[in-house]
Amino acid sequence: MVTRRQFLKGVGLSLLSIPFTKFSNLFSQTKQKKEVRMPYEAKNFDHLLGTPGFSDQLLKNHFTLYQGYVTNTNKLADILDQMLKEGKTGTPEYAELKRRFGWEFNGMRLHEYYFGNMIKGGKELDKGSAFYKKLTDDFGSYENWEKDFKSTGTMRGIGWVVLYLDPIANRLFNTWINEHDLGHLAGSIPLLIMDVFEHAYMIDYGLKKADYIEAFFKAIDWSVVVNRFNNAPKVTL
Repeated sequence: MVTRRQFLKGVGLSLLSIPFTKFSNLFSQTKQKKEVRMPYEAKNFDHLLGTPGFSDQLLKNHFTLYQGYVTNTNKLADILDQMLKEGKTGTPEYAELKRRFGWEFNGMRLHEYYFGNMIKGGKELDKGSAFYKKLTDDFGSYENWEKDFKSTGTMRGIGWVVLYLDPIANRLFNTWINEHDLGHLAGSIPLLIMDVFEHAYMIDYGLKKADYIEAFFKAIDWSVVVNRFNNAPKVTL
């Protein structure tokens, strides 16, 4: 039996195939009326090439996959905008593309957080920082936090591990995100992101996900994580 998630994923992939066979006329009409908006541009993470524990082949493949999410996010945003203007919001196609948008957008943004909190050779965590104190207060010790984060990453499945800050309760949580969209904590601030899709490690590590996680920890730029924590907004309801 096909699940709803499998159905939506299959429909989304077919709708986003290049060329957009089902929407080729719509897309060409949009381009004739105005240039397609490209509000999101793929960021360059080539400075990560040569990172110990990550082959250049793996990273280049990963960058290409990320760039695909950026492209699809822009295409979807433009098509949905055009369908709205043409009064096609009641169609099944609009509904499925609307659902798909969050998946593609999160795929883009989570990769930017992930690559953004990495650096060649890693950068140590400042044990005198407010973030380190918060981490030890909430988890009892840094070691407890690390054990929980890594254990979350070795769970079966594909997705992400996110260290979230709930700015309302001022609490830290290690969270499993299934694929790109299921499990996010509403209103929380992502501080540290780790990709645990197979494409993040299979070329170099095969099924040894735990070894990949160890390599990732050696490549964390903790100064970025600390800055995300320090710059997190204070929120009240």
